[in-house]
Amino acid sequence: MSISLIKSHKNFDGLTSFYQHESSATKTTMRFSTFIPEGEIKNAIIWLSGLTCTEENFISKSGIQAILKDSDTMIICPDTSPRGLQLAGEHDSYDFGSGAGFYLNATTDGYRDHYNMYDYIVSELTDILKTEFSVANYSIMGHSMGGHGALVLGLKNPQLFKSVSAFSPIVNPTQCPWGQKAFAGYLGSENEANWSSYDATEIIKAGGARGDAILIDQGLDDEFLQEQLLTQNFSEACEKHGQKIELNYREGYDHSYYFIATFLKEHIELHLKSF
Repeated sequence: MSISLIKSHKNFDGLTSFYQHESSATKTTMRFSTFIPEGEIKNAIIWLSGLTCTEENFISKSGIQAILKDSDTMIICPDTSPRGLQLAGEHDSYDFGSGAGFYLNATTDGYRDHYNMYDYIVSELTDILKTEFSVANYSIMGHSMGGHGALVLGLKNPQLFKSVSAFSPIVNPTQCPWGQKAFAGYLGSENEANWSSYDATEIIKAGGARGDAILIDQGLDDEFLQEQLLTQNFSEACEKHGQKIELNYREGYDHSYYFIATFLKEHIELHLKSF
C-alpha cells in the first residue's frame, strides 16, 4: 500500500500533515491527518472524530500539537466515512452515510461493499502506521460517534490498543436515535440481534471488559446527553460487570471542541503512560 502526501505544515517543531491512499477496506480513496513531533517516534494515538467531521476537524481545532510536541508519540486522524460514492440515502442526512460511518462493518446492500470502517481502523490504518511510520504501539480515543468507535474497538481489541478514552461518546447506540438509524441502515433492521456487537454497553454486559481503566469526559451541559449519549447506561454496566472506568462529569461544558481542548491534556497523559 502506498500513501500520498497532500500537504504539510510545520508547527511546534513537528509536522501536521494530510495524506490520502486507496483503501482495500472501503474500496475508495481515504484521507487522514497526522501530527508527528520532532525526533524519534515510537507510538501512535488514533483519534476517531464524530458526525459530519473529516480528517481535518480534530487536528486543526484541538491544540493536540502543543501537547504532543515533546513526546515520542504521533497522532493519526482518519476521515469518518468513505467518500465519493452515491449509495441510496447516503447523502440525505448528517447522521447516516457520508461523514457518519459509525466505525462498523456494514452488511446491507451497497453499504457492505464500502462502509467497513471497523476493518479500516483495526487492520488497514494500523498497517499504515506500522509500514509507513514504523510505529507498532497504538492507543485509541475519540469524540461522540468517534467516542463510540474508540470504546467498541478498544473493548473488542484489548491486545491491540494499549489504552482507550473518549469525550462525550455514544455509549449505547442500540438505545438512541442516532445509533438506531445508523444500525438499521448499515446492519439491517431485521438483524437487531447483531447490533449489540457494535454497542459498548452491550459488549460490557456480555463480558467484554478490558483490564485497564477507560477514561471518559462528559459535559453536563451537552445537549445530546440525555437522548443520544446515555452515559449513565455505560457507567452502570461497567460497575455491574467489573470494568474499571474513570468518568468525569464536567459542569457547564457542552459537546464542542472547546470542551475537548479543555481536558485533552489529561487524556493524552493517560495514553502516553500506557506505552
